[in-house]
Amino acid sequence: MNAFAAIVFASLLSRLGYQMARSPVLPAFAADLGALPEFIGVIVAASTVTGVFFKLPSGALSDVLGRKRMMVLGALFFALPPFLYPFVGNPWSLLTVRFVHGFATAIFSPVAAAYVASLAETGRGARLGWFSSGNDIGATAGPLIGGFVLFFSASYAVTYLLVGAIGVLTLLVVVWLPDVDRPSDRQVTTFAARAAEFREGLAEVVATPPILIAAGIEAVMYLGYGAFLGFLPIYAKRVGLNDAEIAIVLGSQLATAVVAKPIGGRLSDGLGRKPVIVIGLLLCAAALPLIFRSEDFVTFVIVAPILGLGIAAVTPVTNALIADLASARRLGAAMGVFGTIWDIGEAAGPIIAGFLIGGLGYASTFDTLALLTVAVSISVVFLVRDPKTAMAAQHPSARQ
Repeated sequence: MNAFAAIVFASLLSRLGYQMARSPVLPAFAADLGALPEFIGVIVAASTVTGVFFKLPSGALSDVLGRKRMMVLGALFFALPPFLYPFVGNPWSLLTVRFVHGFATAIFSPVAAAYVASLAETGRGARLGWFSSGNDIGATAGPLIGGFVLFFSASYAVTYLLVGAIGVLTLLVVVWLPDVDRPSDRQVTTFAARAAEFREGLAEVVATPPILIAAGIEAVMYLGYGAFLGFLPIYAKRVGLNDAEIAIVLGSQLATAVVAKPIGGRLSDGLGRKPVIVIGLLLCAAALPLIFRSEDFVTFVIVAPILGLGIAAVTPVTNALIADLASARRLGAAMGVFGTIWDIGEAAGPIIAGFLIGGLGYASTFDTLALLTVAVSISVVFLVRDPKTAMAAQHPSARQ
């Protein structure tokens, strides 16, 4: 197994176990511990909050300490905290464990993306597409497996012990990964010099507006997508769908995204990043109002995959665009910024939609989110430079 296949497999395993621990097991566990609905929301969001605060420094540290070292540290948080869940006896201790468990993705996710991007510049979009699809497969299978294990075992302890076993396997795969950092990346040895390089890396990335804009693109897309995930089940039930039909609708969207992400990434390698991102944002903008005007199962199944196509065109390509914009030595910091801003968008989506739905209703709320997405797609054309297109213009043979 080569380095790319191994990191995709490790990322799939990490997402599989992490999502098993999250949904639908976590809310049920919190409720059985006596948590009120408001506090259940806090518990579920705790791991995302960890990512908001720690993805950026984790990515930047990987530029200084090395990708593999940081991924091993992140994998330790996949492997160890799950074994604490069986000892949880009250909602506050569950909140604490969730916050600690959140360090797993906060450390691992941006560094793993930087690792994939640093393997080679050629075919970067396609590789990041496959990497993102691997994540999606794990994230899709995790809740299904977690729900079935909890149903058949009737035991939170058994479910979380299985999560821990998957985390240990993730750690073993990460330890096996080759170290791709160049020797020149390890010349800084003193603590003061490493600290200075860490600060310089963060400053360089934060002072690069196109990187922040590219990260903001993903955040806005996830603003709408997070709102979709949060409110589709409620809306679909209101118009008469049952739980099984809702699962199929969500599955059709996810399956489309998983299959199409490598294609979107590869297209961006040839056509340039901006055209694919703009098309993806427009697909998302078209899908959201249609989904929340649908009133029968067939319409939902036809329209939901359009959103999957939009996500497939945006997510791997924004990763590739940020990797193109950042210097090789600052990839980790760039992916950290990306992950932090993305988490903010994902966390804000359901909250903003909840307030808007109360006053505007479903259709107008998602019309508003769609218009915001269209506005962002227009800004992409004028505000983001496309290094891929510029390179192809300077070297026509690169397209061949």
